Amino acid sequence: MTRLVFIPGLACDETMWREQSAALAEWNPVVALAHIPATSIEAMAQAILSAHEGRLVLCGASMGGMIAMEAARQSPARVVGLALLGTTARPETPEMRQLRETAITLFEQGRVAEVIEPNVAFAFHPENARDAALTRSYIDFVLRAGAEQLVRQNRAVIHRPDARKHLPNVHCPTLVVCGDSDQLAPSELSHEIATLIPEAEMVRITRSGHMLTMEQPLAVNAALESWLRRHWPP
Repeated sequence: MTRLVFIPGLACDETMWREQSAALAEWNPVVALAHIPATSIEAMAQAILSAHEGRLVLCGASMGGMIAMEAARQSPARVVGLALLGTTARPETPEMRQLRETAITLFEQGRVAEVIEPNVAFAFHPENARDAALTRSYIDFVLRAGAEQLVRQNRAVIHRPDARKHLPNVHCPTLVVCGDSDQLAPSELSHEIATLIPEAEMVRITRSGHMLTMEQPLAVNAALESWLRRHWPP
C-alpha cells in the first residue's frame, strides 16, 4: 500500500493541511507529527520513516519539504513520490542564521508572540495578510507549538543538510509548488529544486505567500490532485 503523508512546516500542525486532507480524502492521507520531538532534519526524517510503514508519498511544506527531501535520501526505495511546497534545498545562509538565533533568544525568554505576530507580513501575501480569520489561525497554531518546539525546530533548520547534493539522484515522481509572492522561500528556490530533480514538475500559485496551503487551498488542492491521479489513482 502507498501512503500519502503530509509533513507540516516549522511550528505547524494538522491545521495547515486541513483543506488538503479533506479534498484528497480518496488517498486516505495522514498528517505526520512523529518528527516534532526530534532535534535535527535527519532525525525528523527518520522518525517519519519509522512511524509510517510501506511505500510513502511525502508532501512537505517549508521545513516539511526539507524533511521529505532528507527522507528520500535516507530511504529511496520507500519514498515513491515527493510533493515539495514552499521550501528550499539550500543550507542556511549566515543572514538567516542570525535572524533565527535572535528569535531563539526571544523564544527562550518567553516572548513568542512578540516574534510571531509581526511574521504574518512575511508569511502571507499582502492581500491574505489582511484576512483576520486566516492569520489568527496561523498565529494560534504557532503559539500552541510553544517556545520549546520553536527553539528545537529553528535549531534543526539552522543545521539542515544541503539537499542539493543528492537531489539529482531522486528518481520518483516529484511535484514542486511555490507561491508567487513567497518572501521566506522565494520561487527561485523552488525552481532550483525542480531543475535538480530529474523530470520534476513545477506549479506556481498566484496571489500566495509562504503559507500557500492555507492562502490558496483550491489551487494547491487542484495541483496535488492532478499529480496524484496521474501517478497513484485511488
